[in-house]
Amino acid sequence: MRARVPTPRSSQLSKPQSEAKHPPRPYKLRRFYLPSEVAVHSTKDDCWVSFFNQVFDLTRLLQENYTSDLCDPIVLSAGKDITHWFDPQTREPKTFVDPAKNITTVYSPLGPYLHLTPPEPDSAFNQILFTIPWWKDAQKYCIGSLTIKPRKIRLINMLTKHEDVLEVASEETINEILDRYIEQNSHSSSYTWKRLGRELNMDKNLAQNDIPDETQELLELGIDVDDYIPAIHLYFDDDLTIA
Repeated sequence: MRARVPTPRSSQLSKPQSEAKHPPRPYKLRRFYLPSEVAVHSTKDDCWVSFFNQVFDLTRLLQENYTSDLCDPIVLSAGKDITHWFDPQTREPKTFVDPAKNITTVYSPLGPYLHLTPPEPDSAFNQILFTIPWWKDAQKYCIGSLTIKPRKIRLINMLTKHEDVLEVASEETINEILDRYIEQNSHSSSYTWKRLGRELNMDKNLAQNDIPDETQELLELGIDVDDYIPAIHLYFDDDLTIA
């Protein structure tokens, strides 16, 4: 099967928000992101977080509320996973009973954050400013899923004999891996991708192409997982990527 470059939709690239004071660089939307990709978006002007294996771009939220101190906990958590903020059953912010006041209070380890309902009446809290709290507004803020398991794959160019080790999401198809690899080889779609002499199905992921994740077995045997990274061999066909 000939490798193909995924055709981007018009919405596949993020667009800077008009209200941004310092808009982040556009990024390519993916189905799955690596923890290392989330980690680089770690400022108030470029803020991603993950929770329950979803990745939320909260840059716009912070820019719309930049004068509020309630942004601070989110900024401090930019680039990190914040699943521990929420109850795994309800997916709502965790709560506890304040022993001093005997009232139910939201657990907020870094302090109160945007859209939290205060435990007591507060004239400064205005729910009219939002209809859905940001952690439930996937349509507005969710940009994809966090991979359950990152994997490393070794790509060997059989024409140039050059090798690259690429970290990918285990759920991604070979075509999505190819799309990541374009940064290293802009003509990577001009190659047939094979594993042990067998052509790969570009619409299936690594495991579905009989390239299983053997991390646990290697660890049990005391073998460094970086000493055994499965290889995919790229055989040059014809450079169809040159206009």
